[in-house]
Amino acid sequence: MTDTPATATEPDPSTTLEQLRDAGRGTLIERMAIELTEASAQRCCGTMDVEGNTQPYGLLHGGASVVLAETLGSIAAMLAAGPGRYAVGVDINATHHRSVRSGAVTGVATAVHVGRTTACYDVVISDEQGRRVCTSRITCALRDEV
Repeated sequence: MTDTPATATEPDPSTTLEQLRDAGRGTLIERMAIELTEASAQRCCGTMDVEGNTQPYGLLHGGASVVLAETLGSIAAMLAAGPGRYAVGVDINATHHRSVRSGAVTGVATAVHVGRTTACYDVVISDEQGRRVCTSRITCALRDEV
């Protein structure tokens, strides 16, 4: 099976990065110190501090990587859904490649498929040296608001 190329256009260009950042205040995005740096239906990027997101052994918690991946993929899917619609995650997986003890990690969600009812993103999380820490894939259902 081959992946369908992402084809969605930006449905609501009026949504700004600052509006997305504001929407994250008081949520898990803020608690995890995730900072959005780019957001569109095709690509969403952000950073997250390792400090405060570690397991008891001092390593970046694998669940923190998944939170970053789901945040970026879900924001991109929400933008793909467009006005009057919303995105809801239906599947996520992650493979952890290396540990990180300090600094920050960067996640880049890239559209694999964006259709009318689903959106799928590959998310690569890297350390400050550009080494891959985690690879994730998230699929969201795109739904009409009721």
